[in-house]
Amino acid sequence: MRIAPKPIETFRDTFTYTNSDEAIQRFPFPFPEDEYMYSVNIEPHTLPGPEGSIYEHLFDIDEHYLSEMAERKIVLEENPKRCIAMEHMDLACWDFIDRAMSTLSVDYPDYFSLQKDGDTWSWENKLLGIQDTFTFGDSSTLPKPPMEYMGCQVQGDIALLDQRDNDLFLDAGVVTCPADWSLAFDAGMSFSQWHGPVPLAHEAGIFDRALKYLTAIPVGQPVRRLNWTLTINARMDTSPETYPDWGHERDTVTEENVGEKVYLRVELQVLDRMPRSNALMFSIRTFLISMDDLVKNKDWARRMHRVMKTLPEELIEYKGLSRYHPTLVTWLKQFDPEN
Repeated sequence: MRIAPKPIETFRDTFTYTNSDEAIQRFPFPFPEDEYMYSVNIEPHTLPGPEGSIYEHLFDIDEHYLSEMAERKIVLEENPKRCIAMEHMDLACWDFIDRAMSTLSVDYPDYFSLQKDGDTWSWENKLLGIQDTFTFGDSSTLPKPPMEYMGCQVQGDIALLDQRDNDLFLDAGVVTCPADWSLAFDAGMSFSQWHGPVPLAHEAGIFDRALKYLTAIPVGQPVRRLNWTLTINARMDTSPETYPDWGHERDTVTEENVGEKVYLRVELQVLDRMPRSNALMFSIRTFLISMDDLVKNKDWARRMHRVMKTLPEELIEYKGLSRYHPTLVTWLKQFDPEN
């Protein structure tokens, strides 16, 4: 077993979160070119993927598992509306439970186990000390509603997209570590509605093509893409609801602290068709790396400078980088001898 969950670290207040050397090496650096252009960048999520990589399994479990589950518990206690499941999504929620339990127990047998006796299922999560027997499809036999129960046992946010009228609707999910968006606000929206604020992409017709592609995803053929932004401090919860807690941090970046304060935040987004409900499971697994750790890789450091230097103004504004972007570019220049 490659993972070794560390003791609980914090994504707020004291920010004790750190990456091991192994975590840095497997970080999903998102820039294949020296310039960044917004694109769908969807590819098959062929399983199993390369051994030890973040692509090996459907759900990636790593050294930050306990920390992220502790953070999710805190967020849901602060705002229970970060977990939503509309009534018509009940079957999709059970689909999610089946997919998560079945794959986790196979991919990480040291930590998870699942026994099925007809509709009577026994589940054990040794990392969190959970041991439950329940009737599949009967929510009354679980200690929490299905979406919350399973959503609090996987790293990354989970959204369940209902497919109808050739469109996708965000009708269920548990979202506690979003990059400046709100499940409570977006719940019930169509695919184009919740992507409305993204600049440049609509003009290029990217979302029209993406929607056509996603609605055709068959069962058993998940797809993935990487998405990225920057964040200040190792903060997972950068939702609009908590903006007063983190918005001002964008003004705290200086030439002296940029390496430790600015984090590259990358989301591994996977879409997987659910067999019973025909819903799409949309998992958003977030990885954080400080600039100090990122520049340990010389190739990443050089490319990060070039990408940041040429980033379109619209994306700088959309991603909320305006207040510290010049400071970051100046600091990164030292790692790019050709610029």
